[in-house]
Amino acid sequence: MKSHFAMMAGYNAWCNERVYDVAAQLSDADYRADRGAFFKSVHGTLNHLLATDRIWMKRFTGQGEAPNRLDAILFENLGDLRDARRREDERIAAYIDGLSDDDLAGRIRYKTITNPAEIEQPLAPALIHLFNHQTHHRGQVHCLLTGFDLDAPALDLILFQRQTGIGLA
Repeated sequence: MKSHFAMMAGYNAWCNERVYDVAAQLSDADYRADRGAFFKSVHGTLNHLLATDRIWMKRFTGQGEAPNRLDAILFENLGDLRDARRREDERIAAYIDGLSDDDLAGRIRYKTITNPAEIEQPLAPALIHLFNHQTHHRGQVHCLLTGFDLDAPALDLILFQRQTGIGLA
């Protein structure tokens, strides 16, 4: 099971790099333009993804800064946001690498942000959510990038597996 999560951490970072490469081609006005996405813009959506990853990592580890809003803008500048994204992806991978099978079978407790409630749940499904949430909102960014007539990158998991060999053995 741990190897599955390690693969997903690698895939997550790989996708983020590819999306940020294309987002960096946008003008600042296009990067910030409200295009009708749930978090309005490429800027808002990329910030949301970092914010929620920090929230989840705080829940998992008890460490790090976590915003108290899902729409928090953590960084105004794309370069600074990208640097923070890379560090968070490294933090996620290191966290996954440090987990044992017993850890993965364990449970976590946390308080939700929207409609505050105390939740207890198994760790493994919460990790699945972390990666699925990234895929969901990264797909929105991908659509926004396509709408700017940019060549949005292929983000298929199988492409990651073929390029890295991870998950093919």
